[in-house]
Amino acid sequence: MNHTVSIEKETLLEFAKRINMSFHDPLLLRRALTHRSYMNEHAEALEDNERLEFLGDAVLDFVVGAWLYNHYPEMSEGDLTRMRSALVHTEQLAEFARQIRLGDMMLLGRGEVQAGGRDRSALLCDTFEALIGAYYLDSGIDAVWQFLSVLLEETADHLLENHKIDDPKSVLQEWAQAQGYQPPEYVVRRSYGPDHSKVFVVDVLVNGRKMGSGSGSNKQAATKEAARKALETI
Repeated sequence: MNHTVSIEKETLLEFAKRINMSFHDPLLLRRALTHRSYMNEHAEALEDNERLEFLGDAVLDFVVGAWLYNHYPEMSEGDLTRMRSALVHTEQLAEFARQIRLGDMMLLGRGEVQAGGRDRSALLCDTFEALIGAYYLDSGIDAVWQFLSVLLEETADHLLENHKIDDPKSVLQEWAQAQGYQPPEYVVRRSYGPDHSKVFVVDVLVNGRKMGSGSGSNKQAATKEAARKALETI
């Protein structure tokens, strides 16, 4: 067996062990960590993590929803929906990724590394989703549930205690109407980055005045972040 590959697999398995995952197939884990930019520079890389990201997104929605349903039996449907949205939001998934130091393990092209990709929220979020997708394929839904439960337990209570499940756009609109203003206006100021990992920057204007600015991997995420920043200003 090629010695370099053996060491790499050993490193991946050490990472999995550190975060309390038990992967049977290290190559599946490696694929979850492989960004498209790495593929462009390494001919031996067979597949990037975008399909796993798609799968992981669906698995996260289900597991987080089921976990909330079981842990908050008195919570209304609306609050469960808002809580799930807060827990699978780009910034929150990126925070989970930072907690397990996922950025250190991502396989990125040189350009992405130089651009700070290891700590970019959109990239961390995407890779975390891919990791969940890979773990589901490797070990099943129960293993994913066990892994996520540890992350969700403390975070969910924190969101509730700090009223962070409220939709920031709705809260900002209610505040604006209470002041006698028109509904907030959201303006896309710019976008940057390659097509496969664009970042959008959105400003929110209230009564013609800029109240906040947010960025995200899509316009919806950037808009919510702008509203959240505006509420912090208020």
